[in-house]
Amino acid sequence: MTISYQRDVASSTAGGFTRLLFKWKGSLYKLICRELLLFQIVYILLGVIYRQLMSPAQKELFESVVKYFDAFLNVIPLSFVLGFYVSYVASRWWQQFLAIPWPDKLFHSIACYVEGFDEESRMLRRSLMRYMNLALILVLRSISSAVKQRFPTLDHVVEAGFMTTTEKELFSSVPANEFNTYWVPCTWFVYRLQEATKNGRLLNQYSLENIMREFCEFRAKCGLLWCYDWVSIPMVYTQVVTLATYVFFIFTIIGRQKIDGFNVQKPMRSGRIPLDIDLYIPIFTVLQFFFYMGLLKVAEQLINPFGDDDEDFELNWLIDRHVKASFLGCDILMNPERIPPMVKDYYWDKQDCPIPYTEASMHFKKKTYRGSADDMKVPEDKCHMVLPEIEEEEEDEGQKLSLTSLLLESSNIVTKIGLGTNSQSQGSLAPSKDGCSDYSGQSPLAYERSPALGHRLHQPGAWRNNGQPAGTWR
Repeated sequence: MTISYQRDVASSTAGGFTRLLFKWKGSLYKLICRELLLFQIVYILLGVIYRQLMSPAQKELFESVVKYFDAFLNVIPLSFVLGFYVSYVASRWWQQFLAIPWPDKLFHSIACYVEGFDEESRMLRRSLMRYMNLALILVLRSISSAVKQRFPTLDHVVEAGFMTTTEKELFSSVPANEFNTYWVPCTWFVYRLQEATKNGRLLNQYSLENIMREFCEFRAKCGLLWCYDWVSIPMVYTQVVTLATYVFFIFTIIGRQKIDGFNVQKPMRSGRIPLDIDLYIPIFTVLQFFFYMGLLKVAEQLINPFGDDDEDFELNWLIDRHVKASFLGCDILMNPERIPPMVKDYYWDKQDCPIPYTEASMHFKKKTYRGSADDMKVPEDKCHMVLPEIEEEEEDEGQKLSLTSLLLESSNIVTKIGLGTNSQSQGSLAPSKDGCSDYSGQSPLAYERSPALGHRLHQPGAWRNNGQPAGTWR
């Protein structure tokens, strides 16, 4: 049911989107045609009655009503309300599509880990996939009107071959008064897989873990589909948007009428300037109707994609596809007779594979992108390798302490405090002979981290000055 127009917009051309305006199925015109026709009829009738049938007193009263409605018509923030609502609904619509489970990874895992093409192995693989597709059909029956019409009862599911009579009786025996039991076939899947593990029918010790990982993902998406159907967008939000849109256009039918006595020199109170031309069809109001009512109809169509609208998901086709692909992937195509023999490929031992193009696709062959700096040229006189030297300005050690020294001394203080052995300062700070500060006596700044180190000199700038110390801390 989803309308695909990707081929029509495959290339960006002049007026590329305009060709979509002439499609009817799934179009804007199909969505709003009834509402637009009703709006036009009521608007034209009201205009004819005002111009032809009303007395002067009635016209004066009608003009007062028109001025009142026109004055407050722009108070409704319709564009903001509709824009935010449609954005939220469209995002939820896409998330619902991503929640639809696909069995491909599961049937590939089962085909890989349940080996053998004897009758019992084939029956095991097919039964496991049939259980999972049955769980999907059961959950779709409970949320989709299209699938419900295809399978009104469980007897129709049995008749279609997705469930046996015994399985139907076992499924119906499960009490389902307080919750949905679409997951019952999943328990059959788990039991058969557990039984196969005990009988040694799986390929290796990791088989059970890998199959159960894909099973849990499939089962979780089935539950997520059911939750999307259970928890809808709050109804009050939908009511606000719907009420705002319809009330706006009901007021527009009256407020946009052309009345006598107003022109370019004398505009309406709202600032709207009635033109001299007298039209029974308000062209720009109709454009407004297309935009606003069209957005509301978009949200109305996307809010539940499990129905039978033009843009709803094709769930019945999806069921057919999943069942056929599952049986092909886990059984039919695993027949050794249908596996092609291994051969040397066409490009065997060819270092540069000459991959061909058709004449129609030659213009798609492009030069390999190698990076934005690939074509950059460095001058030859700048291409010699050198060893850079770091040069720093000399600092007056008598006036400024090096950052390294400050960090070391602060770590000494923290360490000494943590050990709880720092002593009282017994000396005073005095200048040394080389111009640096010298501590006489022990203080927190002169804490000795190890008795074996003694008063080891720290020369933070020695490696920068060809081995000559810039200053000495004791």
